Amino acid sequence: MDTLDLARWQFAVTTVYHFFFVPVTISLVAITAGLQTAWYRTGKEKYLRLTKFYGKLFLINIAMGVVTGLVQEFQFGMNWSDYSRFVGDVFGAPLALEGLLAFFLESTFIGLWMFGWDRLPKLVHLGCIWMVVLGTQLSAYFILAANSWMQNPVGFRYNAERGRAELTDLWAVLTNKVVLVTYPHTIFAAFMVGGAFVAAVALWHLLRRPTVDREVFRTALKIGAVIVLAASAGVAISGDQQGKVMTEVQPMKMAAAEALYETEKPASFSVFTIGTLDGSKEIFSIKVPYLLSFLGTGHLDGEVKGINSLQQAYETLYGPGSYSPNVPLAYWTFRLMIGVGMASGAIALWLLWATRKGRAPAKWLIWAVAPLPLLPLVANCFGWIFTETGRQPWLVFGLLPTASGVSPGTTAGEVITSLVGFTILYGVLAVVEVKLMLRTIRGGLAGTDTPAPGSAPDDSESAEPLSFAY
Repeated sequence: MDTLDLARWQFAVTTVYHFFFVPVTISLVAITAGLQTAWYRTGKEKYLRLTKFYGKLFLINIAMGVVTGLVQEFQFGMNWSDYSRFVGDVFGAPLALEGLLAFFLESTFIGLWMFGWDRLPKLVHLGCIWMVVLGTQLSAYFILAANSWMQNPVGFRYNAERGRAELTDLWAVLTNKVVLVTYPHTIFAAFMVGGAFVAAVALWHLLRRPTVDREVFRTALKIGAVIVLAASAGVAISGDQQGKVMTEVQPMKMAAAEALYETEKPASFSVFTIGTLDGSKEIFSIKVPYLLSFLGTGHLDGEVKGINSLQQAYETLYGPGSYSPNVPLAYWTFRLMIGVGMASGAIALWLLWATRKGRAPAKWLIWAVAPLPLLPLVANCFGWIFTETGRQPWLVFGLLPTASGVSPGTTAGEVITSLVGFTILYGVLAVVEVKLMLRTIRGGLAGTDTPAPGSAPDDSESAEPLSFAY
């Protein structure tokens, strides 16, 4: 592989690894805030104990997410300096907002929430965790706005002398039609992961320790499963809107997702297709008539452009070259995203049915503990692989080819060295993360019956350590 291929592999590895932590952080902090709100409103101790338990898991996860996220920044200078120069003026604004506003909110109020359990009034302490939620949502939005500009560049002018895009309208970047549909889709998908994580942990405790904190974990199981189902509906609705916008701004990506080579009106959606190894010809396919037309245009008889006609149009517009992505990769990641996500929703629905009316979960449900949180997480990853590889051969659609974004002075040996280094580092971090999470999960609710917010110690106790801190 040449420098371009290695640089793409390295960015793919580090990005997908980092994204393992992102949906858990986004959703788990909001679930924790919801549990604490339930305790504040009802006074029921079970919600307080669940808040502290899942709050610990959230803090472990976000710490690892921050560490892995920092590595992302290094690559822009190491391997993608020409890309950074091209997009820097545009990306500077949303990423600065993410760092100075969103991340500032997260880091400040996480500290207040962590160490303020027996120091802050109940309502003020509750407000702290909700400010963290706000920070994570803003952070997600600003980052998605930057990514959406790569999919559909708006609010800029091209400076030919400097060879870069320059920001002219920040509001256009922040209200890009792509980010307006990508943001809710991403957030709903994240809540599928968080809800599944909450339910799986609770299920494990109910199966392994059925008499220990049974009522508390039954509550957690129901909350988690309901979140998965509600988020699944949100993913389906927002995904439908996202597909229509994608067809409008990136028709080649939609054509690749369906392996549609010839323009069709109406167009069918293939549930399963076997094709040639290069993905250029269909051998066998199971199709649903009219569905692709509806997904892409909102009309049952809508026209969906094929790869061949789009290739001709792009050659006329951009010059000679191949403008289609890896079709088999786009086709299967798109379907795996949908299929694996649906499977996680089905498991959550079955868990609710199996534990209805106070029933104890059957022992054989232990098989669902590990897959339940992993399925929506894997579906998230497949979705992002499709989103980014389906844009190829562009880094910035229609403006900057991927081959033009690589650092000109970087050699293949340098990329291999950093790729091996990052892989080893991430392997070590994975071991640390898994051990910390498993140890905390196994510990259960031990230590969560400590003083609640607002129960500040008197002067005689002021020298003692915090009663609850992570």
